[in-house]
Amino acid sequence: MSTSSTQSKGLNRRINSLQSNDASSRDSSRPRKRIITDDDAYTFALRTAYLAYLLQPKARRMQHVPAPAPLVQRPSTSINDLMKDFTLLKDSKSTRFPHGFMAELEKRLTSVLLGRERKPEYNDPTVKRTFAAFLNAFTEQSFRKRMEKDRRVEDLVLIFFSNATKELQKGKLPGDDGWKLMVDRHLALFIRLISLVLKDHDWVRDRPDLTNRLSSLESKLLSHDQDLAAATSRNGGAGGSTIEVIVPLSYEVKDMPLVQHVARIFGLNLAQAQSDINRYKPVWTEKAALQDLKTYQSYLSLNSRRTLRSDDFDLDESYEIWKKAEIHDISQMMLAIVQSNPELAKNSPGTNPLQFKRSSTHLDAIDFTYPDPSRAMVEGPDASSYVFDQPVDMSFLNSGIETSDTTSDDGEVFTYIPTDPRAHYRSILAKTLTHDLIDQGAPSSEGVEVPLVNLLSKNSTELLNEISSRWRVPQSSKTVLFLDVIREKFVDQEVTLDTLDTAFNIVKEQSQEGHNSPLFFDRAKWTVTDIATHQQILSALHDALLRDIYDTMQYCYDPKPPTIGPTMYVLENHIQDDASFPKTSEDLKAFSVQLHEGLQQKAHEIYRTMLEEKVPQDQYSWEFFHVIELGKAAIALAQRIQKRYRKSPEILGVSPLSSLVETMLPLFAEDARDIVARILQVAAEKQEEVPIEDGFQLYGELTEIRRIHGEVLPKIAFAFQIEELLAEFVWRWIRMTEASLPDWVDQAIKQDSFMVRTEHKDQIPSEDERHSVSVIDIFSSFNQTIDRIVQLNWDDDLQYAKFMTALTKVVGIGTARYCEVLEQMFSKEMDRLTPEQEAAANQSKQEKWLQVAKDAWNNKEKIEPFQFFPESFVKLNNIDWAILQLDKLEREVNVDACAAVIQKHTPPITLRQKKVNNFVFTIKIVEAEDLKACDLSGFSDPYVVLGDEYQKRLAKTRIIYRNLNPRWDETVDITTQGPLNIIATVWDWDALGEHDCVGRASLKLDPSHFSDFMPREYWLDLDSQGRILLRVSMEGERDDIQFYFGKAFRTLKRTERDMTRRITEKNVKLSAFINHSLSRRALKTLLSNRTTMSSVSSYFNRNRPQQVQPPTEADITNALKPLFAYFDDNFAIMKQTLTDAAMLMVMTRLWKEVLTTIESLLVPPLSDKLSQQRQLNQQELDIVFKWLQYLYDFFHAVDEETGEVMGVPQDVLRSPKYFEITALNFFYFESSEALIRTSERMASATATRHQTQRNRLSAPPSLSAPAFGGAAGLVGLPSTRRTKSIMHSRNLGTMRKAKEEKRKEAQAEPNDDMILRILRMRPEAERYLRDRSRQKERLAAAAAADMIVRQSLLAGGGRMVGNLPRR
Repeated sequence: MSTSSTQSKGLNRRINSLQSNDASSRDSSRPRKRIITDDDAYTFALRTAYLAYLLQPKARRMQHVPAPAPLVQRPSTSINDLMKDFTLLKDSKSTRFPHGFMAELEKRLTSVLLGRERKPEYNDPTVKRTFAAFLNAFTEQSFRKRMEKDRRVEDLVLIFFSNATKELQKGKLPGDDGWKLMVDRHLALFIRLISLVLKDHDWVRDRPDLTNRLSSLESKLLSHDQDLAAATSRNGGAGGSTIEVIVPLSYEVKDMPLVQHVARIFGLNLAQAQSDINRYKPVWTEKAALQDLKTYQSYLSLNSRRTLRSDDFDLDESYEIWKKAEIHDISQMMLAIVQSNPELAKNSPGTNPLQFKRSSTHLDAIDFTYPDPSRAMVEGPDASSYVFDQPVDMSFLNSGIETSDTTSDDGEVFTYIPTDPRAHYRSILAKTLTHDLIDQGAPSSEGVEVPLVNLLSKNSTELLNEISSRWRVPQSSKTVLFLDVIREKFVDQEVTLDTLDTAFNIVKEQSQEGHNSPLFFDRAKWTVTDIATHQQILSALHDALLRDIYDTMQYCYDPKPPTIGPTMYVLENHIQDDASFPKTSEDLKAFSVQLHEGLQQKAHEIYRTMLEEKVPQDQYSWEFFHVIELGKAAIALAQRIQKRYRKSPEILGVSPLSSLVETMLPLFAEDARDIVARILQVAAEKQEEVPIEDGFQLYGELTEIRRIHGEVLPKIAFAFQIEELLAEFVWRWIRMTEASLPDWVDQAIKQDSFMVRTEHKDQIPSEDERHSVSVIDIFSSFNQTIDRIVQLNWDDDLQYAKFMTALTKVVGIGTARYCEVLEQMFSKEMDRLTPEQEAAANQSKQEKWLQVAKDAWNNKEKIEPFQFFPESFVKLNNIDWAILQLDKLEREVNVDACAAVIQKHTPPITLRQKKVNNFVFTIKIVEAEDLKACDLSGFSDPYVVLGDEYQKRLAKTRIIYRNLNPRWDETVDITTQGPLNIIATVWDWDALGEHDCVGRASLKLDPSHFSDFMPREYWLDLDSQGRILLRVSMEGERDDIQFYFGKAFRTLKRTERDMTRRITEKNVKLSAFINHSLSRRALKTLLSNRTTMSSVSSYFNRNRPQQVQPPTEADITNALKPLFAYFDDNFAIMKQTLTDAAMLMVMTRLWKEVLTTIESLLVPPLSDKLSQQRQLNQQELDIVFKWLQYLYDFFHAVDEETGEVMGVPQDVLRSPKYFEITALNFFYFESSEALIRTSERMASATATRHQTQRNRLSAPPSLSAPAFGGAAGLVGLPSTRRTKSIMHSRNLGTMRKAKEEKRKEAQAEPNDDMILRILRMRPEAERYLRDRSRQKERLAAAAAADMIVRQSLLAGGGRMVGNLPRR
């Protein structure tokens, strides 16, 4: 078995035995713990201190023995002879003193007299007396002045010699000449002082001759006595020798420092100590001390119970090491006593006085280590260290002495060693420590810091070292007893925590200095008693520190709590980290539970105090403010505690923040729920409403508390659902916003002048300055409205999505209102009369007819440019900017995510009852055919007005001038909650008089007929002549955020389109001028201007053919110059105000007007009937296509130098309509048979392609709607062409995507519509037109049926639902 395992096993066994049994084999005959009185402790401390005085190294002193008086022989050389070296030189500057020398010499002489001279020879009193006599003469004014002038050496030396002679012969007998040699010696000292002054001030280099002569003079003066500090100079030159003698002991307390210290420790005066020593001096002798050691040595050899035995150690090896060191120490101590009193050796033949090595008895500090035994045997007793331990009831293990195993323990067998050394030592240690702490000014609990190394004074350390050495206290016991005394004082609050920390640091630091195996950490060398005592010390301190921690933590929630760091440091570093610490983790867990409960109780008390302070007692005076203040107080406290303990979140496994939050926050949540519910109940009883902002502020505070609750208590749910309790405040705010929004819009428009926002009137506005403030204000309101909800950080995704949906609806309402008002204002501005029209309006009816006849006779059709208002263009800019802002708002709201959340929480369609209250009908007024001619010219200027059965106008189209087959392609949305009858009235616009009614038709919009949500096309016969085509689709108005955004976008786009259209319509506007410039009349005029004389004579000679010269390029270009000039004039006006985007939009619209006009010039509209329109000849066709090219270049506007496109982009100009027109050139003059074959081939390919698509249950991407009449037109056959859905218009991205798909669709599937339109001008193709019409009707019906089946399958049943999937 290994040593460590043996050690552990034996240690546990013996310690358990000590802790569980009251007696052992060793303590059966021992007394129990004895109480040591102060008198007993004082008596043994005093005798030990007195013994240290007796055994201290004997003091020695030097004693002078006078020498016999020598015969004085005066040298024969006189002073004059000695000074010849100076007197023989006359006026030699090299032997004179330098300037300033006299002042420095005076300072040096003064230094000698004051005892500051470093040279020992000048400290003799006789020398100082001689120098004083000379200084008096030297400072005499006349002499000093003469010396400053002559600076001769001989004068200064002679004056010193004279004064020295006078001074030294005083008091001498007439026959005594010994003083004469003393004069020479003192003069030599004076000469040496002069040389030192010269050397110190670096005057030696300049006067080497003077230095040499002074040195020679000094040697001559000392020829009979070279050593100025010789023995003969002592005692006034009397001479003699000095011998060392032993100072006898005085036996007085004043010479006993340790005895004095003992008296101070026990509070006695020195006289009492002197009396006690005098009384016991005969007994307290060196011989008694030697006898104690011999007796102890005998008990150690006999393995007596009066010394430590093997049972006192865990390992026998440890006992043997201790015993070996103990024997060596006893021998050294006995030798020390014998050397101190050699007479004792005569009576101690067994003691060997040789080989004794004396060691110091004074230590600077207690060494708290357990030395290596081998070192202890070499270094002697003073190398042993002292470590003090705890006083548990372990006195039965104390060492003792007995002459035999049967000797009684109560007998006094030692003089200096008490019967219970351990108990006496602890008692003296406690008294000593108390005295030193008081003496150092470190009272118990006042918090005065004690330096780490000054717990015990130097005298106390020496005393305790002496006691432990004489009483043979084990070094581990000294450590344990020291800590035990500190423990007792700390528990009794006599010392502070800093003192406790200091004690442990002293023990650890001292034990690690100078030892290979520190005793404090090598517990194997400790006695079993010390180990058990040390464990009990740690346990007691652990409990005391935990009590302090518990008490301190009760103040942890205070504004300025006491710190717990020092206590935790001592607990962790000195108690818990100790290998002997007996506590288990279960004990710590039990304390943690207790501390946690205590903190919870404290938190509960603090919360109740907060509740009483923040919330009044009267329930009817409660407000949300009180809940908010209570929550803020709780949050502030939690944040303060979190910040306070951010570095150490847990204290012994307990988190102050968790204890606070898990107690306070649930209490707050319950109280907040009850208080809020009570406030709402009281408000309902009073029929009052709590302010919305109070609800919002309360929500913010509650959610912050819930967040902290979730972080600290992730497994505990918050007491109530905040969102459910406070959602009504948000809905109230939304309803309030919706109610006040129309007024916001009206006020914003009312305060807007609709001018560009430039600083100066003549300044060219930038793009950002071309819209006015009303649209900025409105969208600022929209953003603030949405941001208000966003800033709440609503924590219920479904409710938040519903809030955003409701706000989107409000935004849509505001947008619609803004568009409505702006469009009304815009229409007024655009419908104003020109000056000519105003003049014509003031004419009488007869004058009007005369003017018409006159204009007709003069063929006057000149159109003047329209003078646009800048305000009108600013309104269009506002709509364009609103579209961009709405698209930005749609992205910020994250519409798709909101829709996905609602979709996720919405039951499947098959499980819920779908109820739609509002329906949105989208009616597209496509075209009309064979209208009645209402003008004298045989044409009409038709436009359509849609109204309901109550004669309320719903929509109005633009005017198509001089056309009986007009095409409008305009769309309007009508919202209804049930069936609605609409009436379409075609009117003929007249410049003079009332407009004429061309015809009427009606259609019933019944939502039940559109349950499949498929678009339908209706050919409605007018009540007079002709028919009109309407394309109708329906969507259920859903409570859907994407729907509301799409509706708002559609409203803005249609307002933008209508404004743009109104800019280009009217006879006095662009559209009319385009029709005028690109008409058949313009062609006829261009060709008629080229008639020659031969063509005129042809009127008289019909047999000769007319000869008309074709128009030149210049003629063709000149025909368009008025149109180009008109465009330039209007574009210049627009460019000043319109933004680039709006300008491009107007030009694109005009380009579409150009294409539509050219198309109508070339072919009639699509129909199954023949047209009266005449086909153009080749010359006319060439002119038309040249016009198209000129107009293309005009709108494209490429800079000739840079190549930059200044106008409409090429991809916009090259629209599907453009390609259809250019394709006419290939088929226009082909024979009818060839055109019919081509049409049949295209129809066959289309039918095959559609059949393939139907086999895949996929509707064709595009199929022309039935453009002809018949049964399909009467019943409204479903069309495969999907009209623009609101969902396709919810942002600019979806709108661009739909437009691009439409373009690709038109390019991917060519059709024969243009061929059929050409055939309408061929009478021989009448039958084919009818057959082809029926074929297209059958294809459309089949495709529509396939679409219905596919949607039914996708819907999961027979019910028809919306045909657009959610994003």
